[in-house]
Amino acid sequence: MNTLVFCCVALPFIVALVIYFTQLDRTRKLLVPAAVAVMALAAVIMGAHGTFRLEAETFFGVPLDSLFSLLDLLLLLYILGLGWKLGSRTVMGMTALQLVGLLYLKFVLADSSAHITAFAPDGLSLIMVIIITVVGGLITIYGLGYMDIHEEHLHLRVSRKPRFFAIIFCFLGAMNGLVLSNNLSWMFFFWEVTTLCSYLLISHDQTQEANANAYRALWMNVLGGLAFVSAMLFVQKSLGTLSTEVVLHKMTAMDVKSTAMLLPFAFFCLAAFTKSAQVPFESWLCGAMVAPTPVSALLHSATMVKAGTYLLLRMAPAFADTTMSTIVALFGAFTFVATCILAVSQSNAKKILAYSTIANLGLIIACVGINTAASMMAATTIIIYHSVSKGLLFMCVGAIEQRIGSRDIEDMRGLYSKMPRTAIITAIGIFTMMLPPFGMLIGKWMAIEAIARATQAMTPIIFFIALGSAFTVLFWARWAGILVSSANLHERPSYGNPKATVMFALRSLCGLAIVFSFFSPMVLETFVEPSVSGVYARFGLKAEGFIPGASLTGGAGYFWIYMLFILLGLGAWIAWKVSSKVPSGAHAQPYFSGLTQEQAGQIGFKGPMNAFEPARLSNFYLTQYFGEGTITRAIDIISTAFLIVLVGGLL
Repeated sequence: MNTLVFCCVALPFIVALVIYFTQLDRTRKLLVPAAVAVMALAAVIMGAHGTFRLEAETFFGVPLDSLFSLLDLLLLLYILGLGWKLGSRTVMGMTALQLVGLLYLKFVLADSSAHITAFAPDGLSLIMVIIITVVGGLITIYGLGYMDIHEEHLHLRVSRKPRFFAIIFCFLGAMNGLVLSNNLSWMFFFWEVTTLCSYLLISHDQTQEANANAYRALWMNVLGGLAFVSAMLFVQKSLGTLSTEVVLHKMTAMDVKSTAMLLPFAFFCLAAFTKSAQVPFESWLCGAMVAPTPVSALLHSATMVKAGTYLLLRMAPAFADTTMSTIVALFGAFTFVATCILAVSQSNAKKILAYSTIANLGLIIACVGINTAASMMAATTIIIYHSVSKGLLFMCVGAIEQRIGSRDIEDMRGLYSKMPRTAIITAIGIFTMMLPPFGMLIGKWMAIEAIARATQAMTPIIFFIALGSAFTVLFWARWAGILVSSANLHERPSYGNPKATVMFALRSLCGLAIVFSFFSPMVLETFVEPSVSGVYARFGLKAEGFIPGASLTGGAGYFWIYMLFILLGLGAWIAWKVSSKVPSGAHAQPYFSGLTQEQAGQIGFKGPMNAFEPARLSNFYLTQYFGEGTITRAIDIISTAFLIVLVGGLL
């Protein structure tokens, strides 16, 4: 186990250091896939082994507690210096408070004689490690080809790829460390490493827009870091330990949880909300879309935002059956419906994906707040399938943008004629998010049923989830309809075909999305149910709430899944056969009362003053009702009220 943990946590940092000083593209393109393969193999073997406990006291002779204490301080000093460089009193002030809190924790509150098991991962941790290394690894391989074209477009004299891939590997190593660590102090270090890595990656292109959005991401996540430190201070003071498993054992053993005992977990929730970009913190993740596409894909699928949901899932047993848990459920459900509504008004593909990600994270948080075994199963299922599908869709958008020079879905009409393979993969990615029997829909269905059956579920939560699901169908179906539509009225320029590593990553993730859905009963039976039931058994909780007959495991589950796949495949085949029989002459040009004209390859009409007016074909986006400028302020006010009730009420 020592070797496997080393390969997942320490090796990425070592590889990052080597890559940073490697200038040769050929060497980098050999080293990156090799490192990804080693990490992925280690993660799969670790997952196959199952839960374990690993004591680790030294690293090459250096005591690990002392090493992490030093690294915590150095990291915060670096962020403090970064705040000074940016001229941000906000970042400097919150970082200084973190430093004071950590020093007080280390030298006043902490019991140096208390023993904490270094690594005690359960099923959830192992699922996360596999997602991070496999999905994140494929995104890293995708980045090899993507960044070649990206830097060609930027006309850089000196390549920034060594720095870019070094930070990517630090990101992967930090995420693995975060989900495997049992010590909250170690978790905090990795938590803040992801904050720093996200800032560096979002600002990678060094444009004014990139720097502004990176700064927003930095201060919002530093706020989350301050909440994390505050939570550790209260946990150490009230429970006398920073061991995650001991903290949860003590909290679940309490019959009545006082306000003082719940306060640190409210701070953990605040930290998770910032990291997962829940409203009112959603703007940092939407702004992160200015970064190169591999960054967007990593943030949304395998790293960063999933860290927040992981923390909530990990801490959920501590606040089960409390009013605080209901507030968390309401907050997540409101985020789900609010960001689904915002996604409806978008034609920018990356923004659609960003709001969709925030919405799905909100749904996961709603399930955490319901806090039953069934809702936890639904949350874990959504995490698995969302990671694969959303990583795939972001990479598809990046490949399409580099080919046609646009990420607007309206410009993707007739994409099949230019990029048939990428168009098909993109359509499949969208279908995995919205159609049965793909895994995301199974997860959402499980979530809706679990929430509806929960004894503490309130009508507003069910209403928010149902309404948000309807809006989800709207924006996914609109995009899918554009992809399968006929050729656009106007040709867009072409900038070359995707690189081999790009297509390899797209095909691999597309295959995983289909295979995982095809064998979803096995995924649920092998990974999800043992993960959730293991948590309940570990902390002596009653595993009540599993949905009878609805877990899709066993023979009945396989039968219905395969029947739905057969029907879906049959429908696609019939549609393909019918469409292939339509002659090219059946496509008619727009009719403008006899004034139709063609100019420079564009179809249009003679308008006022004999000026040529090109024809434009577009969907309705209802921006006057659902636009960001119209409803974002109201959403932020309502969500801030939830946070005040969550944390301020306990204070």
